[in-house]
Amino acid sequence: MLLGLLWILLPLVLGYLIPIRHAGIRRAIDRGVNLSVYVILLLMGVGLGSLANLLDELSRIGTTALTLFIVIAPINLLALAWLCRRPVGRRAPERIGHDDGTPTGKWQALAGSTQLAGTVLVGVVIGVAARWFDHSLTALSETLATWTLYVLLGLVGCQLRNSGLGLRQILLNRLGLAMALTVFASSMLAGLAVAPLLDLPWNQGMAMAAGFGWYSLSGILIGDQLGPVLGGAAFFNDLARELLAFLLIPLFMQRAMPLAIGYSGATAMDVTLPIIQRYGGVTCVPLAIVSGFLLSLLSPLLILLLLSF
Repeated sequence: MLLGLLWILLPLVLGYLIPIRHAGIRRAIDRGVNLSVYVILLLMGVGLGSLANLLDELSRIGTTALTLFIVIAPINLLALAWLCRRPVGRRAPERIGHDDGTPTGKWQALAGSTQLAGTVLVGVVIGVAARWFDHSLTALSETLATWTLYVLLGLVGCQLRNSGLGLRQILLNRLGLAMALTVFASSMLAGLAVAPLLDLPWNQGMAMAAGFGWYSLSGILIGDQLGPVLGGAAFFNDLARELLAFLLIPLFMQRAMPLAIGYSGATAMDVTLPIIQRYGGVTCVPLAIVSGFLLSLLSPLLILLLLSF
């Protein structure tokens, strides 16, 4: 499995080493990431639909995702509430960085989440049909998903390299760094706690908790390593995290800003950023970008590292 880790990390690292300055190429990379995500989620659904005991496995996915969410969410929120009481958590945000102009509104983001979940369901229908008409489609979908994953990781590496956020900005933004570290540490603790409840090894429990809300990637990576059932559970757990973040940001932004931004996890730098800016103001944007960037960078590396044991 360690060799598999190196093969999957290679395109991510290679993508990160490529500087992209042309705006048109950046837009093409963004479109490529979106297309790759939809393709892999569709293929993940095909894998689920091809399972012989589909109804039992869907029940397992729902139970596993609910258990993950019930354990991880409270531990994350308690840790972030503790951070809010620390001196660094009470500091006013500094005006560093800039708004990336993400146009996504709340309802548009929710619609996007629904589309991704719907893509998985379409794949399930195709997989069920393949069981009756063309059994070779299942094996083909696994091969296509693997190669599309390599492409996706390479494009994600390019996105992270060209996000416009410098290392100096990350290291000097103490609150953004503290939020990311708090989410990371509390998620790993939650992963250890949930592993025996799901009858999983410790490293798999921690990997299931390492998505940090990036449901499209966590479901893909875990599904590739542990199968479509656990991949589906990771997907819906992190999707539930994003949906809860939409509710928490308006409620806690003024009273507990690190909690509102931190719980958004990796999505703080893209999907939930417009909501953070709306309720927290433009000075919260750098905090969200730093925290979300660090967790986005850490998530795939951590999942692959944990699953290499």
